[in-house]
Amino acid sequence: MRRAVALAAITVCLFTGLPAQAQDRYPSRPIKLLVPFPAGGPVDVMGRLVAQHLSTALGQQMIVENRPGAGSTIAGKAITTAEPDGYTLLVGSAATYAIGPTLYPNAGYDPNTFTPIAFVSSVPYVMITRPQATQRTVPELIAYAKANPGKLNFGIPNGAPPHMLAAWFRNLTATNIVIVPYRGASLVLTDMIGGQVDLGFETTSVTFTHVHEGKVRALGVATTSRLPELPDVPTMIEGGVPDFVAASWTGIVAPPGTPRAIVDKLNAEINVGLKTPLMQERFKQLGAIANPGTPEDFAAFVAKEQPKWVNMVKLSGVQPE
Repeated sequence: MRRAVALAAITVCLFTGLPAQAQDRYPSRPIKLLVPFPAGGPVDVMGRLVAQHLSTALGQQMIVENRPGAGSTIAGKAITTAEPDGYTLLVGSAATYAIGPTLYPNAGYDPNTFTPIAFVSSVPYVMITRPQATQRTVPELIAYAKANPGKLNFGIPNGAPPHMLAAWFRNLTATNIVIVPYRGASLVLTDMIGGQVDLGFETTSVTFTHVHEGKVRALGVATTSRLPELPDVPTMIEGGVPDFVAASWTGIVAPPGTPRAIVDKLNAEINVGLKTPLMQERFKQLGAIANPGTPEDFAAFVAKEQPKWVNMVKLSGVQPE
């Protein structure tokens, strides 16, 4: 009997010690990084840069898996139902935290249960117009839109963040600018360059080249101060639109309940990567700003951004397809 009790006690100790031992050995196998957007876009590229750095730093392969669809909620649900062992991660954004769950209330997950790991990047939005437009500033645009309701239009990827920004702009400026939905930013830019679209909102990663080549004109940047790359372009706030600050932001998150030791290890390595000259240069080429910081920094940022984007979705009146 004594031997049986002793053996049982040893067995319990061994099994209860496994989680800690597994964390100490983490990672011992490949890690999957879910990207809720198609391959080739800015978010996908930045996710792959992070994955490449982590693969080298952790000595394990990082497998990037694109899971677009349903306003990013497919990937959002996948991360909340994955094992909280650090082997499934997600590139979180305004889409997974706010836009998708608001558009799809039955998406099957609560973004507030994500485990924040690291803030990765932010990419400012720019208000752009066709080069032939006579309105050369945001105040001129607002004045014209108020005097000519319904004559101007926004070319906007349907249901995407620029759609929310267009609705927010109309609400803040009390203007009636028609929103024309498109299937993607490239189609918007093609029609804007051709003169069929008046206005749009896109990130600097999408617009920089076209602005510098004179194919589209930047009216305002949605930042608190002017961008060094566009020093002559006023902020939206300077243009008379109070508090109009918005960026496409990304961060790495894990399933609910992921152990703190794993979170801290991933956070430390991601921050090292974000500070390397190689990643700094690649982010700069994408018009992105690297944002190293603690998990708490990212959580605080999300807590501030999430309600803003939820409100924009409601203002837009967008209905899920």
